[in-house]
Amino acid sequence: MSSSLQSLRGFADILPGASALWRDVEQRLRRTVSAYGYQEIRLPVLERTELFARSIGEITDIVEKEMYTFEDRNGESLTLRPEGTAGCVRAALQHGLLHGAQPRLWYMGPMFRYERPQKGRFRQFHQIGAEVFGLDGPDVDAEMILMTGRMLRAIGLTDVRLEINSLGTPEARRAYRERLQAHLRKHEDVLDDDARRRLESNPLRVLDSKNPAMREVIASAPSLLDALDEESEAHFGRLRELLDAAGQPYTVNERLVRGLDYYSRTVFEWVSDRLGAQGTVLAGGRYDGLVAQLGGRATPAIGFAAGIERLVALVVDAEADAAEGAAPAVDAYMVIMGEAPRGEAMRLAERLRDRLPALRLQLNSGGGSFKSQFKRADRSGARYALIVAEEELAEGRVGLKDLRGEGDQVRLDEDALVGQLAAVATRRDDINGGG
Repeated sequence: MSSSLQSLRGFADILPGASALWRDVEQRLRRTVSAYGYQEIRLPVLERTELFARSIGEITDIVEKEMYTFEDRNGESLTLRPEGTAGCVRAALQHGLLHGAQPRLWYMGPMFRYERPQKGRFRQFHQIGAEVFGLDGPDVDAEMILMTGRMLRAIGLTDVRLEINSLGTPEARRAYRERLQAHLRKHEDVLDDDARRRLESNPLRVLDSKNPAMREVIASAPSLLDALDEESEAHFGRLRELLDAAGQPYTVNERLVRGLDYYSRTVFEWVSDRLGAQGTVLAGGRYDGLVAQLGGRATPAIGFAAGIERLVALVVDAEADAAEGAAPAVDAYMVIMGEAPRGEAMRLAERLRDRLPALRLQLNSGGGSFKSQFKRADRSGARYALIVAEEELAEGRVGLKDLRGEGDQVRLDEDALVGQLAAVATRRDDINGGG
């Protein structure tokens, strides 16, 4: 195939074999976040570029190097969303969701960043995220952290660990920034090109470097926790008390800074050692100044996001229950003996779908011998083959063969057939979250 007809680098097709697992993971995540009182919001993938420049920060890798930005026919600069928080804040302000309310919102969908593709990282990637507005106490921070831990357990991930930190207020961070810059300048000969570039524009991001040559310089940098203002220190202390009381293990990582300018106070990450350099599985934190920054009233807020690709990769790698429980494409495959009964077979299939809305039933198409149709039925992954023939139809019966068991073929009337198929359809629907 010509290279021009292949998918773009970093834009992956999710094939039918993987889609069942994706759907399973997504449904488990949806159920968990909904159980905490969050409501779904669906956001556009395209926004004005100004939204991300004002929220994420103009001097960030995302805005400077990674956004897919273009001018439309009216000359307006538009950007494919690189993350979900800014759009969610914009929607909350535009539609008055913050007026006298403390909404809890979640969303899921594709995001876009022009960066080097690697394991768990794509240029089009998918995220589930959530935001809470109007609550400034550490109790909602603790609840969100506990909820995200439950989300990861719901998809079978138990070998992840929690890291937390506090960035304090913007004022405290500015004072710390000067101390950090002074420290880094003393060791400028050890800094790599990326760190030298960030030294003036965004020095806190240097702490996030994975370059082993800079490990000693970063380890000896002044602690951000020592620079916290009194209120942020009390907030972080109470957060730790709540996590301790809930029995949630964690590590305080003083080098955890997150990559976006809008964060303040609490930041957290769930991390894994099984994704190589991309160890973050789910991350979030407070952004108490962002709503005002985008034109609203000062409103405290906290949120998180998780990459679906990384979660699915971890589920596959760990051979978790979610991967084992992913359903085949169909529950039953209808084999049709000859062309004469095809019309009645199609009517029967429609009646079965009416009576069992969760049933996934595929009719054989394109003819074929009895043997070849059974091969197709087996390859479909179906649990049962339904055999429709003139003789059985004349008696009001249909043949049923368990393709995954040892039993003999049986002949059932329609009511008995529905009863037999109901169990597999209900189990499959429960695994995939319904619908």
